[in-house]
Amino acid sequence: MTEDFTATLPRKRMGAGALLTDGQGRVLLVEPTYTDCWEIPGGAVEVDESPLTAVVRELEEELGLSVRPGRLLVTDWVPPREGRTEGLMMLFDGGTLAPEQTAQIRLPIEELRSWAWCTEQEAGERLSPLLARRISAALDARADGTAVYLENGFVAT
Repeated sequence: MTEDFTATLPRKRMGAGALLTDGQGRVLLVEPTYTDCWEIPGGAVEVDESPLTAVVRELEEELGLSVRPGRLLVTDWVPPREGRTEGLMMLFDGGTLAPEQTAQIRLPIEELRSWAWCTEQEAGERLSPLLARRISAALDARADGTAVYLENGFVAT
């Protein structure tokens, strides 16, 4: 009976990313080859994979970094839009990268064009408005020692 009921439940797309900063507090962003928009390091959570496991895997695949992210900073429900289903996006605290870690960054050329350290303002200029709101919320949550729930990048009230 439980399996039949579980099969009827809706499924949501899920993604996980990491807020990585440098010693100056700048945020690491990546430039994918498949879109004109810059992104937060991370990606899709695979079937039967936890969000934390997904972000660790994505950081290794995308950047060549072995980073174990800390606490969850942001959970963001994203409504459906043309070409995409609704989803839950999670952003973990990836910490501050030391210069020697930054020197180890290696990009998969078929997936990422480049990466950059950006101030919050620069990130807002490169990211979609949704991702810019998510980064701002994550920076605030990190500074405040809290976690935040967003809907479409806005604090839900």
